Amino acid sequence: MSTTTSPPTTAPTTARCAAALPHSRRSPSLARQVSERWLRTTDPVDRVPDAVLVVSELVTNAVRHTCGPCTLTLTVRDGRLDIAVADHSEDLPELHRRSDGDERGGFGMGVIRGLGGQIRLVPALGGKTVHVLLDLGSTPGPSAER
Repeated sequence: MSTTTSPPTTAPTTARCAAALPHSRRSPSLARQVSERWLRTTDPVDRVPDAVLVVSELVTNAVRHTCGPCTLTLTVRDGRLDIAVADHSEDLPELHRRSDGDERGGFGMGVIRGLGGQIRLVPALGGKTVHVLLDLGSTPGPSAER
């Protein structure tokens, strides 16, 4: 795994961290550790647990549903956190899958939406990137889907 971080650029409201993760059962754990450590230094302390959960869901999906490595990129800009996981599969996840609860998995995107995450898929030749945008200024209210 390799990581790169950049301090805020000319605009003091932008910071970025990227981590290349191997196709391994350990990748979600590594991604959680990298994310939590970096996020705690960039000051969105209130949303760190939510962000780490989103990271875990996205990297777990990349490991479960693809055959290669993935790249995690975290970008804080203007009070928002963009969590992006790029992988080498062109298969797009089902964003609105309904599950009876007796299946193994299939709840991640619902959890992400319940945390207030805005999900965006960016398909590309040879892969895709799943972005989740979290507002760092607020936590999901009681009306959020859980």
